[in-house]
Amino acid sequence: MKLLVFGRSGQVATELQALAGPSLTIEALGRDAADLSDPAACAARIADTDADAVINAAAYTAVDRAEEEEALATTVNGAAPTAMAQAATARNLPFLHLSTDYVFAGTGTLPQAPTGPTAPQNAYGRSKLAGEEGITAAGGRSLILRTSWVFSAHGSNFVKTMLRLSETRTTLSVVADQIGGPTPARDIAETLIALAQALISGQAGGLYHYAGTPAVSWECFARETFAQAGRTMEVSGIHTKDYPTPAKRPLNSRLDCASLQADFGITQPDWKAGLSRVIIDLDTSA
Repeated sequence: MKLLVFGRSGQVATELQALAGPSLTIEALGRDAADLSDPAACAARIADTDADAVINAAAYTAVDRAEEEEALATTVNGAAPTAMAQAATARNLPFLHLSTDYVFAGTGTLPQAPTGPTAPQNAYGRSKLAGEEGITAAGGRSLILRTSWVFSAHGSNFVKTMLRLSETRTTLSVVADQIGGPTPARDIAETLIALAQALISGQAGGLYHYAGTPAVSWECFARETFAQAGRTMEVSGIHTKDYPTPAKRPLNSRLDCASLQADFGITQPDWKAGLSRVIIDLDTSA
């Protein structure tokens, strides 16, 4: 199987490349080969590919900066994936796309179902929803996978930030009223490969959720990170209102992943086990 992957240095794209082997070829496109601010160029890459399926693992992810750059975020997260999906549909190629829990309002306490009403509360969420809507309108053999709180040993993420802060601080305040499912990038990559194989074999796509279990607060995520890393850190929980950011964050990032298991047999990953792997990877690379 050969996969054309948009994204090369991001967390999931990096993990996808690490999974390549004798039976899996990954052609990963960085910004120099496919700039998502140029949707037509991205579509052209799909028109010329000999891959069996296409995965979009690239995105504009600067949540706070998107409040000032919404037009650019919408081009990268909305127009580019739409153009990709249209090009994939023209070639009858499976197209898989990563999205986010930020398309929801983030209220309540129940896990959000894939069919639940969307109501993004910030520019980043609106840009990602635009991509979802464009992909769906394109038809074809597409699958949108929403996920949350992605972490790995690569790039920028919460785990790496916490460990960096622990090198110079002994106390830390972390938001305690935002709840979600931390999701290892390696597990997302493995899931995307399994889903690509299923779509190539003729299984239908759709809109699905994939997030780590159990759901926790950022405070609890931080505590587990320090515990597994053997770092001494006094962590205190604070409310979102006491940590203002340019972009409004959802309080409820829980995702209902039941349909993914029902349709594809894919279960939610244990994020604590994934965190253990990341800690080992970071220690090895240090």
